[in-house]
Amino acid sequence: MIAAIDLNDEPQVRELLNVQLLSYNVEARLIGFYDIPGLRDTVDTLQACGEQFFGYWQQDALAGAVSFKDENGCIDIHRLVVHPDFFRRGIGEQLVSHVLDTFQHRAARFIVSTGAANLPAIRLYTKLGFVEQRKVEVAPGFFIAEFEKAVQ
Repeated sequence: MIAAIDLNDEPQVRELLNVQLLSYNVEARLIGFYDIPGLRDTVDTLQACGEQFFGYWQQDALAGAVSFKDENGCIDIHRLVVHPDFFRRGIGEQLVSHVLDTFQHRAARFIVSTGAANLPAIRLYTKLGFVEQRKVEVAPGFFIAEFEKAVQ
């Protein structure tokens, strides 16, 4: 089930933080970069981030989450995290698709970025119709790939 995450609900935010840390630790090992900003988050920083979150619950456990900001008709996807116990089940795709479907009538475009070496994420975004726009070096030797999807 996909539903909004209430950032004022501290137990929900703690569960979100746990999933985020587990997920980003796997990504850090995959891309060889351990300074992912989400690895420094706390309950307080998540509550203050200004993003909207949707979570994917498997029974009573948070299996994944996506966050975004709606910035003047551009939906900027900031985070996509899946608990490692739930990898390879299509949860990330369902979460991103939920954002695309929910906001397709309000947004002119969607943007997202990921580590340029994060091939699973790049395959997902490409599958969902995102087109790579550019690669940006954000730290010495570390690049992110930026993607965009225009609304039809």
